[in-house]
Parts: sequence; structure tokens; C-alpha cells
Amino acid sequence: MNPDNSRRLLIIGGRGALGSALIDHFKSEGYFVASVDRGQNSKSHFPISLEEVASATLEQQVHLVNEKLEKLAPLKFHGILCVAGGWAGGNVKDSNFLANVDLMWKQNMHSSLLAACIATNHLAEGGVLVLTGAYLALTPTPGMIAYGLAKAGVHHLVKSLASEESGLPEGTKIFGILPITLDTPNNRKCMPGADTGTWTPLNFIASLLQTWIENDPATPLSGSLVSLLTHDGNTTTQIN
Repeated sequence: MNPDNSRRLLIIGGRGALGSALIDHFKSEGYFVASVDRGQNSKSHFPISLEEVASATLEQQVHLVNEKLEKLAPLKFHGILCVAGGWAGGNVKDSNFLANVDLMWKQNMHSSLLAACIATNHLAEGGVLVLTGAYLALTPTPGMIAYGLAKAGVHHLVKSLASEESGLPEGTKIFGILPITLDTPNNRKCMPGADTGTWTPLNFIASLLQTWIENDPATPLSGSLVSLLTHDGNTTTQIN
């Protein structure tokens, strides 16, 4: 299917399980899909790799992505979906606690900040920006403090960007998705005895995000943190 330039998406974290599923879904729906990750995902129409600046500052990474996306100008994106992130456990007494704080901040907050900065130049007015938080970060996370800290930061960023004078294009709608466990091949491999009936399918998320991008009447208010709750294989949403 040839992409429709009137429907354009940018996916941050396009090589991960969720990012790759989003690329497949939106391409099948006729969208033009660009992606950003540490390496290229050749399934997207316009892949951008951060590999050459992986050890650079966040500012340098933003500059590189902006520079690459200028090749698409004056076209802008109707949605920017940031699904990059990572997980680490441990409490404050663990020997690798501070290293994990640094890692979680980079994997979760840096990717979200990159998406927000890119949106200021490349998201169309009235477009949708989605960041990925975590349901568990709505409450204390003593057994995975670094992870909870970073994801709570993402939640704060969503609320701040939804406020006036945040710097985003006029009419931007921003949401945070808050999954618990995603149903991915890697999670099934690492947790073979787990109850997968409580894991959220990737296709549910893809369909949900499409309704928001296409302005479905049920789209939540900008600034909403939307928990994804799955029980017995059925997923529902809860606005926080």
C-alpha cells in the first residue's frame, strides 16, 4: 500500500517490540511512518538512526533528528508517538542503584524529552503527542525506584506539556499511556510461567492510538494519563 502523505506519523523507539508493531499497524492503514531509534528500522518509510550519536548529549541527538527531518519539510507529522523506554529493578541499597537511575533517566526521560523537542518543530497544529509512562509509577515503587522515578517524570512532563505556554504547536493534544506489562516475545521468553492474560496486546495499543490521532469522539482530554488494564485477556482504559 502506498503511504498517504496527508496522514504522517513519527515513532520514537521504532525498533522496539511496541514501536515495530506500531509501524506495521499504521503502514497497513496507509500512513506515512517515520521512525527514530538507536538503529534503523527499515520497515518504516523514513528511518533515522541515532547510532552515530548514541554517546552524544541529548541536545546533539535532538539536533541530528531535526536535521534529518528537514528533508521532509514543509510536511509535518499528525502524530509523534514515543514508545522508547526500559526497565530496571532494585532499591536504594543496591550497589548499582545510581547507575540504574542514570540508565532509566536516559532510556525513559531522554526519549520523552527528545519527542517533545522534535514536536516543537515537526508536529502539525492540532497534532497528537504520546509519551509512555507506567501504571506502577502512580504509586511508590520501592523495589524498582530508578524505574518509578523516571516514569513519574514522564507523567509530570505530560501534564506540563498539556498546560498553556508549554511551547508545543497550537492545539496539540498530549497523552501518556500507562501500561503494566506488554505482551511481547521477549516478555514471554523471560517470564514463561506468568499469567499472560494480564498482559496488554500490542495491537490494542496501536488501535487505541489510531483513534486518538483520528480524533475519535471518545478521545480523552489533553494531558490525560491513560492506564492500560488487562484482565483475562481483555484490556480497558482508565483515565488518571
